[in-house]
Amino acid sequence: MRIAVAADSLDGVAATLVARLRERGHEVIAHGALDETERDDWAWASEAASRDVAEGRAEQAVVCCWTGTGASIAANKVPGVRAALCADAYTADGARRWNDANVLALSLRVVSEPLLAEILDAWFAGAPSVDPADVANIDHLEGR
Repeated sequence: MRIAVAADSLDGVAATLVARLRERGHEVIAHGALDETERDDWAWASEAASRDVAEGRAEQAVVCCWTGTGASIAANKVPGVRAALCADAYTADGARRWNDANVLALSLRVVSEPLLAEILDAWFAGAPSVDPADVANIDHLEGR
């Protein structure tokens, strides 16, 4: 899977995230601090990764900043993106299942390497729900 990844700094698990995604067989499109040719501010980096998803250059994205909040807000400004700030595996699973999230937002401050592995496991194992109520919620967000 092609995954866009954005970080506003190389703190915390930013570099590890890219390595773990590649180890899982994903192709990574790097943004922000992960690409020295780009602006590394969270708003610009997260928007770039989210546009990759919205415009079909990536199937999913992972966006990161110190708390993950700004990255999530910036990602959710891009039409067609459903970004979820996840601090644990349960939330990551639920975001994929009930919200059909296509962008994972992470905190570079609080996510450790072991926690990162758990979140990624849950995120990639998750699949969107086919329950009519869940589908109706996503359709409503998409204006359908």
